[in-house]
Amino acid sequence: MVSDEFLTVTEVAGKLRISPYTVRRWLRDGKLKGKMMGGDRGGYRVSASEVNRFMADDRPMTVPSSLTPEPRGPHGAEITGSGHGRKG
Repeated sequence: MVSDEFLTVTEVAGKLRISPYTVRRWLRDGKLKGKMMGGDRGGYRVSASEVNRFMADDRPMTVPSSLTPEPRGPHGAEITGSGHGRKG
């Protein structure tokens, strides 16, 4: 039987292109599965197959509406209604 490779939090963060803090939070929250090695000083380890499973998960990531930019016109002007910039 072939053993699975275990990755550090930093290695997982690099593969997912996110912060190591986010990886640790996801591990604590159970969104990503891993094991604590050697107590607090050893840190988490995540199997490569778990990272692959996580990346293959087809649930889209949601962005809070507070972080979504407002629509802008071609010259950076805020779009505020259907008046098309004309005054009547």
